[in-house]
Amino acid sequence: MEDQRKVNKLIIDDTAYETLLTGKFKNRKQYIKKDPNLINAFIPGVIRDINVKKGQSVKEGDQLLILEAMKMKNILSSHRNGKIKEIKVKSGDMVLKNQLLIVLE
Repeated sequence: MEDQRKVNKLIIDDTAYETLLTGKFKNRKQYIKKDPNLINAFIPGVIRDINVKKGQSVKEGDQLLILEAMKMKNILSSHRNGKIKEIKVKSGDMVLKNQLLIVLE
């Protein structure tokens, strides 16, 4: 059986390093930078209350909605100042992890 690993050279701060990249590393899911205008569910659950309306201005720290998961109520707050462009869910909706909830302008 032939060894499929290849030695790769990296140069970091003018220092050369040699490393082996595994198949698992090569086939990993690529990192995608998050859009700061999108607010997604961080856990699956049920939307219990929506505290904002489309077109409303919000400030950093304002409560946007309540997501209930495993009998715990999680308050999702705005991470920056902005305006509500779209609300993709309604009260009572079941949501999945990473599902889009609110779009900011």
